[in-house]
Amino acid sequence: MHIQLLYFGRPADHLGIAQEHADVPDHLTTLAELLAWLRLRGGIWQQELADHRIRCAVNQEFCELTAAISPDDEIAFFSPISGG
Repeated sequence: MHIQLLYFGRPADHLGIAQEHADVPDHLTTLAELLAWLRLRGGIWQQELADHRIRCAVNQEFCELTAAISPDDEIAFFSPISGG
């Protein structure tokens, strides 16, 4: 399955990447499964993409980690947003 991944804020800064096109295994069906797969890259990926450290959007809509992903989706990762 081909998807576009976008990284903003802290994840972009710490991972050193703003975007990538990825071919992910077809058995990944949720954001949580995608994050777990990306964390297999190890090191800083495990730390920055931990469930409690990340917010996600699918096709420009914020979603819970249980949200479904599909081929050609645009998935964005953000730092948790704090009020102000």
